Amino acid sequence: MSRYRGPRLRIVRRLGDLPGLTRKAPRRAYPPGQHGQERKKRSEYAVRLEEKQKLRFNYGLTERQLLRYVRKARRASGSTGQALLQLLEMRLDNTVFRLGMAPTIPGARQLVNHGHVTVNGRVVDIPSYQCRPGDVIGVRDRDRSRQIVETNLQYPGLANLPSHLEFDKNKLEGKVNGIVEREWVALQINELLVVEYYSRQA
Repeated sequence: MSRYRGPRLRIVRRLGDLPGLTRKAPRRAYPPGQHGQERKKRSEYAVRLEEKQKLRFNYGLTERQLLRYVRKARRASGSTGQALLQLLEMRLDNTVFRLGMAPTIPGARQLVNHGHVTVNGRVVDIPSYQCRPGDVIGVRDRDRSRQIVETNLQYPGLANLPSHLEFDKNKLEGKVNGIVEREWVALQINELLVVEYYSRQA
């Protein structure tokens, strides 16, 4: 598979804090490798590439998937960068992560892939499913599924629940009330640089 399966802290050291990728914090604050501590002047291309890589690794996308999302965001009305972030934030795996059902986005993807998550009462095992306002995200009605989610809820990945989501811990049920707003995106990123990076391809 083309998904990244290597050391996650190596990516965090290179790109900065990625809340969706891992909860661990690196012991060293500089990038990995022999020349990690040397400060080099980066080109404009390098800065744009780094922002694009942040987006890709945080949400666990392939290059082809991200390019497809950029093209979709271009067709949407309003700011392309904001539309891109909204498309990524409304993915089912990310919504499960933001509800606290999984500690990271890769963990949420596994939860969805293994058929533990339901949308509007039906099992959905596609992590890239686009959640819409009004969707009810729940846990499959079996002991194993509930047990996994209850364990994950004790240590959620992010402390605050975004304003577009609500969650009932007793029912283990979340609801999407609207589209995510820019200030609730947990990743520190300049989305305009990502759009600029893809300006020739998309």
